[in-house]
Amino acid sequence: MSTKPTTTDLEWTELDQRAVDTARVLAADAVQKVGNGHPGTAMSLAPAAYTLFQKVMRHDPADADWVGRDRFVLSAGHSSLTLYTQLYLAGFGLELDDLKSFRTWGSKTPGHPEYGHTTGVETTTGPLGQGVANAVGMAMAARYERGLFDPEAAEGTSPFDHFVYCIAGDGCLQEGISAEASSLAGHQKLGNLVLLWDDNHISIEGDTETAVSEDTVKRYEAYGWHVQRVAPKADGDLDPNAIHAAIQEAKKVTDRPSFIAMRSIIAWPAPNAQNTEAAHGSALGDDEVAATKRVLGFDPEKSFEVADEVIAHTRQALERGRAARAVWEKTFQQWRDNNPERAAEYDRIAKGELPTGWEEKIPVFETGKGVATRAASGKVLQALGAVIPELWGGSADLAGSNNTTIDKTSSFLPAGNPLPEADPYGRTVHFGIREHAMAAEMNGIALHGNTRIYGGTFLVFSDYMRNAVRLSALMHLPVTYVWTHDSIGLGEDGPTHQPVEHLASLRAIPGLNVVRPADANETAVAWREILRRWTKEFGKGQPHGLALTRQGVPTYEPNEDAAKGGYVLFEADGGEPQVVLIATGSEVHVAVEAREQLQADGVPTRVVSMPCVEWFEQQDQGYRDSVLPPSVRARVAVEAGIGLTWHKYVGDAGRIVSLEHFGASADGKLLFQEFGFTAENVAAAARESLTAAQR
Repeated sequence: MSTKPTTTDLEWTELDQRAVDTARVLAADAVQKVGNGHPGTAMSLAPAAYTLFQKVMRHDPADADWVGRDRFVLSAGHSSLTLYTQLYLAGFGLELDDLKSFRTWGSKTPGHPEYGHTTGVETTTGPLGQGVANAVGMAMAARYERGLFDPEAAEGTSPFDHFVYCIAGDGCLQEGISAEASSLAGHQKLGNLVLLWDDNHISIEGDTETAVSEDTVKRYEAYGWHVQRVAPKADGDLDPNAIHAAIQEAKKVTDRPSFIAMRSIIAWPAPNAQNTEAAHGSALGDDEVAATKRVLGFDPEKSFEVADEVIAHTRQALERGRAARAVWEKTFQQWRDNNPERAAEYDRIAKGELPTGWEEKIPVFETGKGVATRAASGKVLQALGAVIPELWGGSADLAGSNNTTIDKTSSFLPAGNPLPEADPYGRTVHFGIREHAMAAEMNGIALHGNTRIYGGTFLVFSDYMRNAVRLSALMHLPVTYVWTHDSIGLGEDGPTHQPVEHLASLRAIPGLNVVRPADANETAVAWREILRRWTKEFGKGQPHGLALTRQGVPTYEPNEDAAKGGYVLFEADGGEPQVVLIATGSEVHVAVEAREQLQADGVPTRVVSMPCVEWFEQQDQGYRDSVLPPSVRARVAVEAGIGLTWHKYVGDAGRIVSLEHFGASADGKLLFQEFGFTAENVAAAARESLTAAQR
């Protein structure tokens, strides 16, 4: 087979074309074998994906985590075979048997790409639009990383300079999250981001004329992106030469993100299935797969056919990767030699370690004084910011309320922004009123590595973020959500802004740690524990959500046992406890006051503060029993939200003081009184529980 290039612009041989067509038949065969999946997009996108993996991206298939690599995000995660076939061809570790076991139990090729499960997969995608926002976050992180380690380097000369490539489909761009993220990317002038749009005009319900009539290219122009449209070849197939040329042009535009619209025909070149909605999410059928193979010159009687010369050709990506890495290593070593202090900082951060003495910088708050936990969190962040340069973050336009400004003099904004604090490598991120994209961008930042991110909004608006929060838990990413205004205590803004079901709902997400500290000192301990739990190792990192008060709450003596999730804040006087009061956040002081009433009546009462149910559940049974003795059946849980969390802790004799309805617009103190969050009501509930426990 000839390997003579067919164009001077791109070295594209007959073997390259055969490899692209091989990816197509592999996608069709994989879906046909399992009986379900999404073959059409993987077939039509094969030229674009192959061009990226074989002709454009800097990566080393032998070391998928090489820090100098370009990143690739398949936002259209339903077309996972687009990625899997390229990982197989390039030698990332997938083999033919992995494609044969597509979407089956225990395989390396699940229905949607999963981070940490399949080597070479940079992020878990599937919920449409998430990948676009992940890619924006990765591009932001790349810029911040450069600012940490090599800010003075000329453009394109730093070992920390690389590109983020993303393929998105019509569904991704219809989801609102992609609009939020793309708007921010344009504002941030992320010139290291290239988004390729698979403009195939097909979604599950048919032609996209059913739902969309906007000019998407003009929309991205309005966002401030550099835009290009590449035409297909005369037969309708994607043109790798045009795609390659567009990518090279995009890489030259360093002051804007780039958007490349690729007009494609889904399931090309299947004779009957191409350009149909059926090809989006259904197997083509044996006859159509065979017909497609005939069109492409493959044996219709063979499945998963890969010629030896094709795989030998595509696996040359391993040698190219080694060569590219060797060049990069020289540049990296030169940087290390010229920047020994920054190199030492890089080594520390890359290991996931924190600076020596960082814990000593965390403030201790005066007891007795009323402090809002959101304010305490802000003071902790500012103290940590001075010693942990990789820590950065901000808010969805609520920084003054969330207390998330780590440095007032330094905002993460591009060159040319008119604000005086603007700095391309700034510490404080202004995500804008884009909560959903903020959360997904935080995931992208965490996935990129070498920085630590947090982001804030009101707890009630975590609803906007939920899908991205779920994905942070699914991927075990150490991101931190700062959710303030955590209850009816926020007062007059009323029920639209008062979270009621949110704590229980967020606790229902596996792997998300919800932390609701009782006071300023618990907030400080919470931040300390969150930072201690940072890890680079997949499967051990976890996201955290801090739920913080708007209103001031009394400050108690600091207790490091708060890091265990639940602990004895006040012990019973006069003997073993007869009743245990369990509370979180701003309701802890109500439980403390109820304890005083019960103790005055001769009832030995223990108060347990439980800032994090998940941390508490991670303790051994002995510790948990020492805090909540099984012998003490009289228990009351107190939390200004629905009581779903607490039934397992109070048992059949217990009582729950909760809020099983929406709030109201009034002063927060009045609402607590009207809705029963008073010492008197908690004490009464305790007496009821004591009676029930004696039956």
